[in-house]
Amino acid sequence: MRCAALALAAMMAILTWQVFARFVLGNSPAWAEQTALLLMIWMTFLGTASGIAEGFHIRIMEGVASLPVRWRGPAVGAANLLVALAGALTFWLGIDLVVATWGNAVPTLPLSRGMAYLVIPLSGLLMAVFALRKLVRGEEIDGSLGSA
Repeated sequence: MRCAALALAAMMAILTWQVFARFVLGNSPAWAEQTALLLMIWMTFLGTASGIAEGFHIRIMEGVASLPVRWRGPAVGAANLLVALAGALTFWLGIDLVVATWGNAVPTLPLSRGMAYLVIPLSGLLMAVFALRKLVRGEEIDGSLGSA
């Protein structure tokens, strides 16, 4: 979470500098927009994996809570299995995306697009591992019922 907070602070500082440079100095830095976009991509994907690990991802509790008690455990297990499969799919398709875009340059930055997208298979792998850990341990979904 600290890395995400630092990335968000860096993104806001970069965008603030870009706006200041554009409207006050009349010369917007070319690297600012792509750097902020890169930080946002990384924050989003790593935040998703962190949400699964910490149990603060978006979920619907009412469905599980309305089931008979004997079905709640299998329902949570099925949900964790589906999240693990989604993570595995994100991992494999993310690798394909990284390989396909490795030779494409990020405009204004000394990176390839594939390097920028490395976070996708990384987060997919983390999502799968975290969900499988919850599945093996039989962990219940954290959180509370209702929107209040």
